[in-house]
Amino acid sequence: MGQAADTIVHARTGVAETRPPAATDTTLAERGAVTLSAHDNLADVEQVWRGFQETADCTPFQTFDWLSAWQRHIGAPNGVTPAIVIGRRGDEILFLLPLGVERGVFTRRLTFLGQDLCDYNAPLLAPDFTGVSGSACADMWADIRALLQATPALRHDTIALGKMPAKIGAQPNPMLTLDVQLNPSNAYETDLAGDWEKFYTAKRSSSTRRRDRTKLKKLGDLGEVRFVNPDAADLGKTLDTLVQQKSKSFARMGVGNLFAKPGHAAFYAELATAPQMRSLVHLSRLDVGSTWAAVNLGLTFRDCYYHILASYDDGEVSRFGPGAAHLRELLKFAIERGLKRFDFTIGDEPYKRDWCDSEQLLYDYAASATLRGLPVTGFAQARRSAKRMIKHSAPLWALVVRMRTIVAVWRKKPDAPSIVPAADPDER
Repeated sequence: MGQAADTIVHARTGVAETRPPAATDTTLAERGAVTLSAHDNLADVEQVWRGFQETADCTPFQTFDWLSAWQRHIGAPNGVTPAIVIGRRGDEILFLLPLGVERGVFTRRLTFLGQDLCDYNAPLLAPDFTGVSGSACADMWADIRALLQATPALRHDTIALGKMPAKIGAQPNPMLTLDVQLNPSNAYETDLAGDWEKFYTAKRSSSTRRRDRTKLKKLGDLGEVRFVNPDAADLGKTLDTLVQQKSKSFARMGVGNLFAKPGHAAFYAELATAPQMRSLVHLSRLDVGSTWAAVNLGLTFRDCYYHILASYDDGEVSRFGPGAAHLRELLKFAIERGLKRFDFTIGDEPYKRDWCDSEQLLYDYAASATLRGLPVTGFAQARRSAKRMIKHSAPLWALVVRMRTIVAVWRKKPDAPSIVPAADPDER
């Protein structure tokens, strides 16, 4: 990582929160110009991290605010120890790799910090990081593993790194020099060019645009349709509405409720309402009269809008596609803001292909670090391969969706309305 170096210096710092970093530096091997350090306390690296992310190639999911909020609400309460690896050449930071160690019943697992709630997982790279040979990256990874295993708080039995993109900014992702597998899901993105009307006309056929206008008119018959960027006083209530709507959607689809997991609702509440998140997080609504018909939580980072969470009201307005109408307003919003890309992130929902001109493959890496981790890793790799095969087989995936829906119907109360799979793009 960085220009290929013949030797690497390994350093271990900040492995005990009760001791200052300078007092815990330990040289593990001395081979030249690159220094590796591992840190288990985010406060120790906050200033360095914030400074580096200003110029580094990364996604919003690697920013300090995102991952520190995750660690505060989800990671720390569940016993996750940060394992932040920083590579330096002299005073220059070459990369920052945000990892964490999760405690299981029998094993400890090394993952990306916040991995499950990050749509993309990757290191932060210096702009001039390119040019490293595959063998140099492999050697660097071996050195990182040795450093972490030499740090008692960061020892682990298995490694599970998920949802890694092929590129970070314009640079190849050095993590893909590992023996990676395809993630079960892909990600989707579209370039934003020209004004909204030109973009919309290029992306949607005349018949589709006519259908969109008809549905929008029917929404208008129910009340004034407005795209709303809530003020600070309304942010919390708007997020609560998203959580309620999305929770109903999860129940209809027969999948677990993301917000029912410990710490998740509090994490998203901080993202939506904390003042320091305002430049990153964009919360918006589509109102139809007095009904908050659709809600979206997205991210604006550099030249890109990231579409993260979307929901819609399941009442009368749902018949006329409020979620799809809201999405069009978000695309228009991004274009008017001068953004160059709209990233639908991970997930193979059909509506994404309607808008997107590029599909991004994502990759996973799994390995055992100890003998204890061997069976866990083998099972995880087989499960991942089976999941991708099912998701990319239309008949098999349709069967899975149908079975989930049947289970959801079976679990619901007898007086609840019947549940059927939704083909409309409003069902996200």
